[in-house]
Amino acid sequence: MDADTDIRKLSIDTIRGLSMDAVQKANAGHPGTAMALAPLAYTLFKRFLHVNPADTEWPDRDRFILSSGHACVLQYSLLHLCGYDLELEDLKQFRQWGSRCPGHPERGHTPGIEVTTGPLGQGVANAVGMAIAERFLSDRFNRPGRELVDHHTYAICSDGDMMEGISQEAASIAGHFGLGKLVVCYDDNHITIDGTTSLSFDGENHTRRFEADGWHVQRVEDSEDLDALEAAIAAGRDETERPSFISIRSHIAYPAPHAIDTAKSHGAALGEDEVRATKEVMGFDPERTFWVDERVYEHMSLREQGASAQAAWQGRFDTWAETFPDMAEDWKRAWSGGLRDGWRESLPTFAAGESIATRSAGQKAMGAFAEFAPTMIGGAADLVESTKTIFEGGGEFSKVHAGRNIPFGIREHAMGAIVNGAAAHGGIVKPYGSTFLIFSDYMRGSVRLSALMGLPVVWVWTHDSVALGEDGPTHQPVEHYAALRAIPKLWVIRPGDANETSFAWKVALEREDGPVALLLSRQNVETLDRSETAPADGLEQGGYVLWDSSAGDGAPELILIATGAEVGPTLTAAKTIAGEGARVRVVSMPCMELFEAQSEQYREQVLPRASTARLAVEPGASMSWWKWVGSDGDVLGLDRFGASAPGTTVLKELGFNTENIATRARALLDSRT
Repeated sequence: MDADTDIRKLSIDTIRGLSMDAVQKANAGHPGTAMALAPLAYTLFKRFLHVNPADTEWPDRDRFILSSGHACVLQYSLLHLCGYDLELEDLKQFRQWGSRCPGHPERGHTPGIEVTTGPLGQGVANAVGMAIAERFLSDRFNRPGRELVDHHTYAICSDGDMMEGISQEAASIAGHFGLGKLVVCYDDNHITIDGTTSLSFDGENHTRRFEADGWHVQRVEDSEDLDALEAAIAAGRDETERPSFISIRSHIAYPAPHAIDTAKSHGAALGEDEVRATKEVMGFDPERTFWVDERVYEHMSLREQGASAQAAWQGRFDTWAETFPDMAEDWKRAWSGGLRDGWRESLPTFAAGESIATRSAGQKAMGAFAEFAPTMIGGAADLVESTKTIFEGGGEFSKVHAGRNIPFGIREHAMGAIVNGAAAHGGIVKPYGSTFLIFSDYMRGSVRLSALMGLPVVWVWTHDSVALGEDGPTHQPVEHYAALRAIPKLWVIRPGDANETSFAWKVALEREDGPVALLLSRQNVETLDRSETAPADGLEQGGYVLWDSSAGDGAPELILIATGAEVGPTLTAAKTIAGEGARVRVVSMPCMELFEAQSEQYREQVLPRASTARLAVEPGASMSWWKWVGSDGDVLGLDRFGASAPGTTVLKELGFNTENIATRARALLDSRT
């Protein structure tokens, strides 16, 4: 065995040894996949990945995504060996409280992790989003001979990823767009938790499926054949017109003598005896754990070559920035997540009495700030005309043109994960995805992950209530407000009129540490007369006193709280009751999360804890409102499905009109006297 072969084998077996030891010490994890993938991961990191472990934010680094996140111990081992800021002690704390090596990869938690994976298929679609971001940014900033954006996105996925529908949605759109800098390696090990894939996955031919989607496809029959792996990845990297898919036949838990090709090795520690036996097969001392030969550190470190590659890039950037100073300013803003100066002043205001759907007000807001956010991209799931989320003149993203408007097609699930991938890539300011609110269910996994990762993305969901009308209960959201509010770190904003919609977009564009959801109406909503009410910027506090008949005359006897299109009818009802002699306050609460983030003093000013009667009004599940109205308050909600009829009829029949709001409010007042 020559020296090169020896060090390669030693490095690969070291990855296997660390993976086995970490899982065994934790007595939890997925060792088999990590062991089988060690040759592929070694080849990819050592031979192809252009990264700098000392700077994980270098803009032109290659991106690597382990979509099969259950095999994360493989990635942790690689990051440690390649010189990232991850110590051997971190590996020893795999899956423990406070560890930097959690049970699945988490963005922002472990250096070198690009996205949070675990729910299968998400990483594949994230990779597509990253490749889209690379294409868009290279088209915008590169100039002949001065390429600032020129990197690849690599992903490893599993049988489970292939079974999930999101991966097929993502593969379809990647092939359609011809994303030539995307390389996906499929670990074809024939094993899932329940046993062999033939139990539920018999007869599918992945290579033909991806060929049909327009991918460049290859097959490697033996995952231990390093030359074949290197040749396949090189061919995938060199393919510029199509994304590349490499199917690799592997054997889970190789070279464990008794665990190879077993389902047990997929999701449980091998056991001390099997770990010892495997180390003996590899020629390691079975008594040593977490052992790394110093030669492996020297061989696998990417620090020197990474620093050199980044320094060369920095030289190109400096020359480019001197030549194109205006573009350089846009570049800096894009990578810091900022917009050009003046964007806040550009946001539209709307005249009192103007009747306009909040989705249409959102369209006007997007048109106003578009020029101030030149690297903001996004689109709708085949509903641009309905959601009104388009940058006019921004062009469509396609195989031949990297426009700002992405035609996602009817692929809500993949759209969510693609938007996440674009945000995680960097340089894309506030990417967005839009569809009807009812179809946020199809996106929920991606939305949850956007919150878990703290990604600054915008989810625009229109047709936000039963008022959409004739399409009926299949298209009318009911439980969705409460379900979305249950996701930690997601800000859900349902603006009450056009001017609140402008401020909702302001909040979304300013937030840096997580996603914002905008819930917008299909039906026209009368713009409130702000000379009679508080200004719309109260939305930035999440909830605010919109109108109060009792100002200066003591505490209100009744507080009506509303969101969205129901704010106007609630205000009218409040004025009617105030005319009957009651002291009434109206609170617009478009965003519970923002309101809860305010000081206790502010919340007390808006919703005093005194025994004031409180009624919340919103045409959705009532469960999230009881916190704000109290046990002796009331909620005019909708704990049933809607109906098919004109929207105004549905609202009236279900009680969301001025007359019924007033009736419910009077009844609440009467019950407290």
